[in-house]
Amino acid sequence: MSTGSPSRKIHDGGFHVLPVAMPGLQAVTAETTRRFARHTHDQFGIGVIARGAQGSASGRGPVEAGPGDVITVNPGEVHDGWPIGDAGRAWRMLYIDPPVLAEAAADLMRSGDAEFHHPAATAPATAARFLAAFHSLTAGAMGTAAPLARQERLTVLLADLLGGLLVPAGRPTIPPGIARARAAIDDDPAAAHDLAGLAAIAETGRFQLIRSFTRATGFTPHAYVLERRVQLARRLITTGTPLAEAAAEAGFADQSHMTRHMTRRLGATPGVWAGGSGERGPHR
Repeated sequence: MSTGSPSRKIHDGGFHVLPVAMPGLQAVTAETTRRFARHTHDQFGIGVIARGAQGSASGRGPVEAGPGDVITVNPGEVHDGWPIGDAGRAWRMLYIDPPVLAEAAADLMRSGDAEFHHPAATAPATAARFLAAFHSLTAGAMGTAAPLARQERLTVLLADLLGGLLVPAGRPTIPPGIARARAAIDDDPAAAHDLAGLAAIAETGRFQLIRSFTRATGFTPHAYVLERRVQLARRLITTGTPLAEAAAEAGFADQSHMTRHMTRRLGATPGVWAGGSGERGPHR
């Protein structure tokens, strides 16, 4: 974790990435009328709607969430989002690196493999614990919360989640060939993947690859490549890589190409994610 002074709050429109005093976490607040394209995250997400309402086609089916509702997402889970009504919506969100949650799950469930099974839930007690943890973690980055208080509130929140919203993870079945093609993209999303090469890896025809890959992942192969490039770029940016360099390393044609795809999927420009660099620590 950085030992320097905390960065100021960076914003882009209604999005803010806040400094967090513990590694493996990222805090975001948002207030927007934006409609989000289908996308995924590399992290677990847990948040609370502060104002307005949102609809989403989540990995668990269509859902709606209103003020005070808890919202969640699992790593790799395809989802989108749109405001219900003209006034938009606002929320607070914690993104948790999988190893952080796995450690808590192993401590509480004797298994580190867990996932959220309610993308939206009316759970006032959980919402209150989330807000307490969120405030403590973000205020702590400014030196106003004791480390023990931050740790306690996060642990209580995770224990609450593991007692209700988080359950032992299922094992989705993906055809072996499609799994190999997906792994090839995951291993090097910046590479110049082509349909023939991925079909050869999957040992199937091109059309069958598109159909089976989309059924298994929720994305066509090309859309999945772009999604993985966005996530790679976000990781690079939040660990301090300059924007132009991050765009090149992630496989985008240029910085504007990266900006367009990140904004469409994640709602905020690369500069917003750069605002949190240096505060998240080495735990990635």
